[in-house]
Amino acid sequence: MDHRKVAERVIKDVGRDNIIAGAHCATRLRLVLKDDSKVDQKALDNDPDVKGTFKTNGQYQVIIGPGDVNDVYDEFIKITGLKELSTDDLKKVAAEGQKKNPVMDFIKLLSDIFVPIIPALVAGGLLMALNNFLTSPGLFGSKSVVQMAPNIAGLSAMIQVMSAAPFIFMPILVGMSAAKRFGANQFLGATIGMIMTTPGLLGANHFWNIFGLQVAQTNYQYQVIPVLVAVWVLSILEKFFHKHLPSAVDFTFTPLLSIMITGFLTFVIIGPVFKGVSDAITNAIVWLYNTTGAFGMGVFGLTYSAIVTTGLHQSFPAVETQLLAAFAKNPASSGDFIFVTACMANVAQGAATFAVYFLTKNEKMKGLASSSGVSALLGITEPALFGVNLKYKFPFFCALIGSGVAAAFAGLMHVTAAALGSAGFLGFLSIYPKTIPMWIVSVAISFVVAFVLTYVYGKGHLKEEVAEQDVPVNDATTEAENTQKAEKVSKEQLSLKDEVVASPVDGTPESLTKVNDQVFSAKLMGDGAAVVPSDGTIYAPVTGTVTIAYETKHAYGIKSDNGAEVLIHIGLDTVNLKGEHFESFVKQGQRVNKGDKLGSVDLDAIKKAGYDTTVMVVITNTPNYANVQRITDAGDKHGDKLIALTAHN
Repeated sequence: MDHRKVAERVIKDVGRDNIIAGAHCATRLRLVLKDDSKVDQKALDNDPDVKGTFKTNGQYQVIIGPGDVNDVYDEFIKITGLKELSTDDLKKVAAEGQKKNPVMDFIKLLSDIFVPIIPALVAGGLLMALNNFLTSPGLFGSKSVVQMAPNIAGLSAMIQVMSAAPFIFMPILVGMSAAKRFGANQFLGATIGMIMTTPGLLGANHFWNIFGLQVAQTNYQYQVIPVLVAVWVLSILEKFFHKHLPSAVDFTFTPLLSIMITGFLTFVIIGPVFKGVSDAITNAIVWLYNTTGAFGMGVFGLTYSAIVTTGLHQSFPAVETQLLAAFAKNPASSGDFIFVTACMANVAQGAATFAVYFLTKNEKMKGLASSSGVSALLGITEPALFGVNLKYKFPFFCALIGSGVAAAFAGLMHVTAAALGSAGFLGFLSIYPKTIPMWIVSVAISFVVAFVLTYVYGKGHLKEEVAEQDVPVNDATTEAENTQKAEKVSKEQLSLKDEVVASPVDGTPESLTKVNDQVFSAKLMGDGAAVVPSDGTIYAPVTGTVTIAYETKHAYGIKSDNGAEVLIHIGLDTVNLKGEHFESFVKQGQRVNKGDKLGSVDLDAIKKAGYDTTVMVVITNTPNYANVQRITDAGDKHGDKLIALTAHN
């Protein structure tokens, strides 16, 4: 790669006068631009040295690859004369350029609070669905499974207790998560939730007489909004007392006064007022669903993916939590219809992406379409939306139609969810058992309509536009250079050998598609695997030479003796930590054997700093292999087999 030429092409394609600032991480250039619409996207898409682009959080990111991105950035700075910035500095520049949006800030706040507690709700909801499966008559005949096999009645009763717990005591979960978000002590937040759900509360018909004031002993089980407001008040009081009480008494009296005052205000004002608000919101949503029926679901399905592109969908977990709590309390309620719509929308976007795969001959787009299509079918649509469908536009709108039709059918058949989960092909696990057959039909409708519309419309009307992506619009490389590159790739392919890449860390392996970063989840850097680490020591997954050892110590590159180019990336956006909490034991150019220690990381400190600790293992020369496959039954220890590489014969 000619790093200067790549830098020149990127600058030309984004517009020299359009660049405000730039930084880089382990794999990509991160740019803040004046106007994203002025970017020559087609030229960047066809640049052989650019692996992809996307926009996020006010940054336009150009994926170059590990090692090369450093040199391209150096040339970028020389040519533009811009000041070198860290990714943290660039975030500040991007934030300054973005207008403050109170609505989006509020939605982000809700997302920060509710997303961490989703696993508990998923577990409770799926247990509830399992119990419904065991106790509902009509699934396998006139009798339920429990009636046909009475010896499992005790198991069913136990499952019922376990499934109800996360919803009954939801204020404790919300209280703990909200306290963290508001900057209060998490255990004090949990305590407020406990106070609001304690069995000692006798109900709204019983009262405490406090200096002549009658205060209802209302139990706030299943509630969300009252505890949110209560913990917000708690955070204000706690910060006030920490600031004004002498250190000698702060440790004792800050928790005491914060809990006592917040508890009193909760039962006197916050609880009664905001329980009414909560009930009104839930009733309004259910009324809207019951009144508009299939039509309303169809409109929601038609617009769901468009809502995702704005980020407004991040507020949905807060609403779904209310619906699921109501369903857990009363199974006769509507359940979670938002999850059903999300399934239809995600499957439709995935189907449209697969249609693009069959339409285009551009190998780069084929690779992106196949990986992001699978990701969308599993419930993660951002790579498909921003990487494929919105670039061509028509697949996005065809998917909206497919989603709308399928959601309308699901509404007509009263398909509903009893839990949160993966909003895609695996969504049936969260669906109320009796409606699973119609859910399957709805998903099939979504996939077929979106795929057929995208393929037929693309083939008949925009064939030239799709095919045009195959024609280089950038004259930066000559025919001779292209021939030379092709010969080089062929030699590299022939020099590779079959190999198994080991896990570099103790932890739970998972698919790259589950990583919360679209560069990795869409496999734009290459195929591989991810590991959720349980220990902070990082080991060499292959025997070879260290090609990359960043000063920030958050990523390593190794070229194995068999030709594999392996990137080990520790955490997401951890480059911002500038090496803090990391330790490195190797240098660039050093020889390592499989199992040698590369470095270590303080996982707890990384988590406390707000970063995802997932370790990505990516084969950056994936195109040179016949097959790169994650080993699905991989163990949870470093050195266990993780990725199988098959070379061309």
